[in-house]
Amino acid sequence: MNFFLQGLTMGIAYDAPIGLANLFVINVALTQTRRKSLLTTLIIIIFDVALAFSCFFGIGAVMKKFEWLQLAILLVGSLIVIYMGINLLRSQTTDISAEAAPEMTIFKTITSAFVVIWFNPQAIIDGSMMLGAFQVTLPSYSYPIFITGVGIASALWFIVLNAVVTKFKDKFNAKVLRIINLVCGVIIILYGGKLLFNFVTLLIA
Repeated sequence: MNFFLQGLTMGIAYDAPIGLANLFVINVALTQTRRKSLLTTLIIIIFDVALAFSCFFGIGAVMKKFEWLQLAILLVGSLIVIYMGINLLRSQTTDISAEAAPEMTIFKTITSAFVVIWFNPQAIIDGSMMLGAFQVTLPSYSYPIFITGVGIASALWFIVLNAVVTKFKDKFNAKVLRIINLVCGVIIILYGGKLLFNFVTLLIA
């Protein structure tokens, strides 16, 4: 049980900092139907748990070994992240009811969630440093117990985040949502710019 609790607390620490995934879940919870926002949250959880497993078992080492892979993820990821931020800045919302908001297709939901999780080099690096480094301190028999705790923490975090935002969704009007979109859009563009800068730095190093 001790290894499970360690995984649970580590998982919360891994997901809690405000990042692209959290911003994505918040935005979808505010602009989409309850059913669509829950589906999006479940898809985010699946991709996030898969990334946590990969970080725990060494995807960071693979990226370090193959520099071209790290460069490719940085370039593509940064451009897509910047594009997502620009779309948020351009979005015009006068009515935030579920009926008024254009519903995301399942394809767009899956691809957007995949990009948010898997084309985020910083998340891969941070996850590898946090989970991968912690792995060496654990006995091998505890790996399944620990990583199960991490996975459950991810599920709990995003489900609670979605539930809280959805619960208080009626407190937001179109003006507030517009401000949230602008703030999130700027943050995401700056984040994408940082990734692009990291790509250029690695390229000319």
